[in-house]
Amino acid sequence: MNPRVGIGYDFHRLVEGRKLVLGGVKIRYGAGLAGHSDGDVLTHALCDAILGAAGLGDIGLHFPDTDPKWKDAPSLDLLAAVVKLIGARGLRVAQVDTVVIAQVPKVSPYFNEMRETLGRILGLAPEQINVKAKTTEGLDATGRGEAIAAHAIVLLESR
Repeated sequence: MNPRVGIGYDFHRLVEGRKLVLGGVKIRYGAGLAGHSDGDVLTHALCDAILGAAGLGDIGLHFPDTDPKWKDAPSLDLLAAVVKLIGARGLRVAQVDTVVIAQVPKVSPYFNEMRETLGRILGLAPEQINVKAKTTEGLDATGRGEAIAAHAIVLLESR
């Protein structure tokens, strides 16, 4: 088995005029995340964790913000491409643990849907994916409701 572990992180500003997407799920809120794609920080952190565990760089290397192909793209498309990339190298995701850092909005009501949505792309059961949320208790840009961040850690195994 040759397990591999990777960690990922992402952070984006909240801006008006965009839909908020986290873990591939549309969240009801009055602002969304700025970014070249849909700005889904949870999925971006997950992509980086997978790529890191596979020794394949990061999301910016594979999906640069200079490539118009990825402009406003659903981040689930990026995740699907990453899964295909590691699959071609004989690897698969075995376990995922994530945390969303946001003062607003409350994201816990969406956890099950996020786990199911991400699981469909990753080929995992929802119980193999964990999503948590934390606040910064009013500190920094996330605490002021100006941004959302996410961390992810993954375990890859050989197919």
